Amino acid sequence: MADKPIILTVDDDREVLQAITRDVRHGFGERFRVIRAESGDRALDVLRQLKLANESVALLLVDQRMPGITGTELLAEAMALFPDAKKALLTAYADTDAAITAINKIHLDHYLVKPWDPPEQRLFPVLDDLLGDWSADHPPEFKGIRVIGHRWSQESHAARDFLARNQVPYRWMDLASDPEATALLALAGTAAERLPVLIFPDGRTLEQPTTQQIAEMAGIRGHAEVPLYDLIVIGAGPAGLAAAVYGASEGLSTLIVEREATGGQAGQSTRIENYLGFPSGLSGADLSRRAMTQARRFGAEFLLTQEVVSIENHAGVIGVSLADGTELRAHAVIIATGVSYRRLEVPGADRLTGRGIYYGASISETSSVRGERIHIIGAANSAGQAAIHFATVAEQVTMLVRGDTLSAGMSHYLAERILATPNIEIRFRATIDEVCGGEHLEQVVLRDTGSGERQTEAANALFVFIGAAPRTDWLDGKIARDEKGFILAGPDVVAKGKVKDWRPDRDPYLMETSIPGVFAAGDVRSGSGKRVATAVGEGAAAVMSIWQLRSTMGL
Repeated sequence: MADKPIILTVDDDREVLQAITRDVRHGFGERFRVIRAESGDRALDVLRQLKLANESVALLLVDQRMPGITGTELLAEAMALFPDAKKALLTAYADTDAAITAINKIHLDHYLVKPWDPPEQRLFPVLDDLLGDWSADHPPEFKGIRVIGHRWSQESHAARDFLARNQVPYRWMDLASDPEATALLALAGTAAERLPVLIFPDGRTLEQPTTQQIAEMAGIRGHAEVPLYDLIVIGAGPAGLAAAVYGASEGLSTLIVEREATGGQAGQSTRIENYLGFPSGLSGADLSRRAMTQARRFGAEFLLTQEVVSIENHAGVIGVSLADGTELRAHAVIIATGVSYRRLEVPGADRLTGRGIYYGASISETSSVRGERIHIIGAANSAGQAAIHFATVAEQVTMLVRGDTLSAGMSHYLAERILATPNIEIRFRATIDEVCGGEHLEQVVLRDTGSGERQTEAANALFVFIGAAPRTDWLDGKIARDEKGFILAGPDVVAKGKVKDWRPDRDPYLMETSIPGVFAAGDVRSGSGKRVATAVGEGAAAVMSIWQLRSTMGL
């Protein structure tokens, strides 16, 4: 295989083809090999040759209007050869309908309206995003972490899930089916009873590691660099990442603390299709990766796999205590810890968690469920996106919905797509009474919530998306919350006498909690919209309120 992955440009107009190829080479020639084809038929011949040669194609940049075969038709055929290649159309203003059709039919990634001058503004940023997304999923040659374990091991699943959610490349090696895994264990001098084993590129190994040990060895944990920050953000979901971007970009010294992985619950979403500015959608992992890169570019610091356990007001400076005993301090704090999926409280669930029962989309298990029959319980957008994703690899996806319809908690476009997917079955008025299995999940016992009738059926995996519980137990007695544990903020802090000891001679700022200088944003806030876009907006709005606070403090 050649060292550089390929960008293929296609246009029947020689001058346009020469121009687009020249510009793409100028912008990306150091990292990618740019080749061209003067027709759709020629492009397909080139792609067949590349496939035989085991080359990697990262991007297809194709003109829509070509004789014989249109750009959309070419991309549809090219998907059979290189399904992972990013797809972009060059269009005229009159071709917008064709581009939208291509988004719906072949999942077009982007369309560009000609002319694209100047390329530095109208071409390069778009291609940089597309190629960045492709590169994140296609390391040129795997030299990362190898994870050896058993598919049905809770500890092995936890290690894989942690690496996947933190976007650390790894190769999974199942000891039961991969002969190389056995040989590597022998070379490492590790017993099979000490799984999972992580082997790092420099030869170092970790046996049965904690997530903190993995983060430290992988170099993603980070450290607090200064004793006092302008802003500490607790939680790295969409709201927290937005706050870090807006805070750091405005010159605030910003630290973001996350106990698990960037992206939060949204980071596990397989596809977000109603986020403004991304007509083809993007995954939660892509969104969090881009936001994290953006925040770091502006100077924000990250402290991962560290849990905040307490918060105190020290005469205008906020103290943030970590589980390891460290106390960090800041002039302002934003709590953006989001929500967690509620646990499945039925017989067998605790024992089989990580052994066939998973909370959230658990993308690390995608390859494991190929060709199998799986169940998903839940009816919100996250459950729907997971169903669509797993339907591409699983034989059958069964959605268990407690109500009579999908529309109560799911976006209309997503419900329509689920109903149109042939290997997704929806069971309305259905819930789970029990899960069964020996070493791993084997059966689920379903109950019709109307008739009470029970039914037992085989299940290879169960993905749980039931309800949302805020991560606020650590704030008990510190910050005012509603009856469900969500944080009261803004006008709600003093409304109806809920908080009687508000001391400043002003009303709480937007998003401000019952502790002056501490703000809440995203799903953890009482009354929030529970959507990615609203969480991002709240993160930005909280930073604006912090500027109001700083002006009153003379900072």
